[in-house]
Amino acid sequence: MINKVILVGNLGSDPELRYTQSGTAVATLSVATNRRWKDRDGNPQEETEWHRVIVWAQSAEFCSNYLSKGMKVYVEGRLQTRKWQDQNGNDRYTTEIIASTIQNLTPRSGEFAGGGSQEPPLPPDPFGDSSTGGSPTTGEDVPF
Repeated sequence: MINKVILVGNLGSDPELRYTQSGTAVATLSVATNRRWKDRDGNPQEETEWHRVIVWAQSAEFCSNYLSKGMKVYVEGRLQTRKWQDQNGNDRYTTEIIASTIQNLTPRSGEFAGGGSQEPPLPPDPFGDSSTGGSPTTGEDVPF
């Protein structure tokens, strides 16, 4: 069975960094994704979905130090639903994305100066060879 989520969206607010009692960093991100389509009459429609993303340890500190509201991010992780009780004792549920990978897709100012492409960099190849630092093979070792 697979529980995998991949999002590309914009941060709706600055990351919120906290620490557990044992000193582990945990950041909460609010990520917006958009969907556009045309209705039966041909009118453009748009829908925004908000996602709560939880990031742990060094990745949480990265988020706090280098990400801010409005930036485009790539998030990879898994879905998790937690049950909790509100002040009145009613059961409530929260579904979150527990991030395993997060990457800033917003170009730094001046990075594309000189007429270069305005496209942000792509996330790393998920099928790359992780034993060599995440770089995919070049094909030079193929015997034909």
